Amino acid sequence: MSGVASLGLRSSGSYGSLQQSNGQSPSPSPPLGPRKAGKMSLGGAGAGGRGGERLLFARICKLTSRRQRMLLLLLVAAAVVFCFLFSSLVTKDEYASPGGIETMLGFSDQVRSLVNPVWTSSGRPIIQGDSLSGNGFNTASQTEKQSDSSHEKLRGLSWSLPPSVVLEHHPCENFSFSPPPIDRKRTGPRPCPVCYVPVEQAPALMPGAPSESPVLQSLNYLSDDNLISRESNSGSLFGGYPSLEERDKSYDIKDSMTVHCGFVRGKIPGVNTGFDIDRVDLSEMWKCRGIVVASAIFAFSGNYDIMQQPENISTFSKDTVCFFMFLDEETEAAIKNTTTIDDSKRIGLWRVVVVRNLPYSDARRNGKVPKLLLHRLFPNVRYSLWIDGKLKLVRDPYQLLERFLWRKNVSFAISRHYRRFDVFEEAEANKVGGKYDNSSIDYQIEFYKREGLTHYSSAKLPITSDVPEGCVIIREHIPITNLFTCLWFNEVDRFTSRDQLSFSTVRDKIRTRVNWTADMFLDCERRDFVVQAYHRELWEQILRSPPPPLILVRQQPRKMLPDNTAKEAGKASSSKRLPAKRTREKKLGSKRAHRTKVTGGKEFTQL
Repeated sequence: MSGVASLGLRSSGSYGSLQQSNGQSPSPSPPLGPRKAGKMSLGGAGAGGRGGERLLFARICKLTSRRQRMLLLLLVAAAVVFCFLFSSLVTKDEYASPGGIETMLGFSDQVRSLVNPVWTSSGRPIIQGDSLSGNGFNTASQTEKQSDSSHEKLRGLSWSLPPSVVLEHHPCENFSFSPPPIDRKRTGPRPCPVCYVPVEQAPALMPGAPSESPVLQSLNYLSDDNLISRESNSGSLFGGYPSLEERDKSYDIKDSMTVHCGFVRGKIPGVNTGFDIDRVDLSEMWKCRGIVVASAIFAFSGNYDIMQQPENISTFSKDTVCFFMFLDEETEAAIKNTTTIDDSKRIGLWRVVVVRNLPYSDARRNGKVPKLLLHRLFPNVRYSLWIDGKLKLVRDPYQLLERFLWRKNVSFAISRHYRRFDVFEEAEANKVGGKYDNSSIDYQIEFYKREGLTHYSSAKLPITSDVPEGCVIIREHIPITNLFTCLWFNEVDRFTSRDQLSFSTVRDKIRTRVNWTADMFLDCERRDFVVQAYHRELWEQILRSPPPPLILVRQQPRKMLPDNTAKEAGKASSSKRLPAKRTREKKLGSKRAHRTKVTGGKEFTQL
């Protein structure tokens, strides 16, 4: 054989003989049995300095069988192939970070930039295409279609992760759902077991391209700088007073649409539109790309929630996920009395944003602005996780996105109510609980009934409920989900702030026109990744209340009687014992109830 030798492959004359230095091929070796030691050199017929190597190889051949030598050569070949593949992977990763391993998985700067394109190894964000101009921002982002470069970047996402994270089998494929464990001390709703992928593997499972938006491809938002306030039962100045005709047209889903979606009085959400935000805060919000976790605390009659810090968040998520907390001025002032806000406007993981010129007098309705319109406040974000201010997040955001969106191949997920499935029952519960004015609730339900709202039944399957537990929303920001939350917000703006009452109406109207629906998971699954804390007023009441007094029971010392007194008492008690038969009759008689009956004006007693 001439040329470069092949390890592990047998030629017609010898095992991997290399070319001699003089350019001539070595003579073929004799058969394997009578082969001489000098002819068995792996390096060919070299100089005499290689005699020791030939003797060693000949001795190995003599002491081992042909099968063992073949196995040894195969192992050597496998080692060479492995080293070659490993070296090629190392050379391909040109952007590999010099650091070590993070949570058992080494993420390069290239991978981090795919999750959040503005991430840098220094941990500081940089602006890519979001330049400040004029009133503060490039107003071309009013449409859902981003710039060509940004759109191609989203569609061109690809992961360059080590081969060790490639999952041949999903870790949760054999997981079976089980109800919440029995707890005698906790009889109400409680969490149930949920299977998540390991936190170091979850980021690698993010889809490379955005989900498909059925029919709707471009979504624009109405704005009117000259809109004036007026008395109306069809919305607010912030919402733009959409008419019933405009409401009906917003459900006629087309390739390109323009709808009411809050912030109507300006072209840039948060700039003189109501729900106003400082330019510095807006700049930070527009820099956020990839994933955002958002929450809000707005004072309601002087009460506000205590800010809850997320727990069990991986270092990778802290570097690539944005955490934003919206506050009103009253809540900010109260928090400053007990907590220090640093120069970066952070409290723990939360980046604090103070909102001014709130559009509504109802704090609950103000809270629906960031809850349902995150895509307008964060136009460059791909995924969002909303949690109410009273909740504490205790799972990593990547694990939640994998569990409730990517694994199911859905773009919107919300938990259903733990007890109620019917909108009519939810409306009655809201009236009993004093959640809103009863006449307004009745008006909204009657309006929906005229549009065809019916009680929930098995006929709506696979829809499992008409009533959500709206304290958590997990969604991908694509045109169809953005349209859904816009129209849902318009219902909250027109009717009551109880978004549970309008959810199913908006969902079903969209579902009848395009192949899309909101996925609803179990409430016990939601309780596994968020923990509800006390409201501030209740917590302060618990702290002010004194501990229950300790009741010490003092036992009276027993009187010591002489031995003869005790004996006399024993005799007296024994002499008063009744016979067994008489005692049994007395017990049976005591169990009989003597009842008095009146019949025809006569009274008699019956045993």
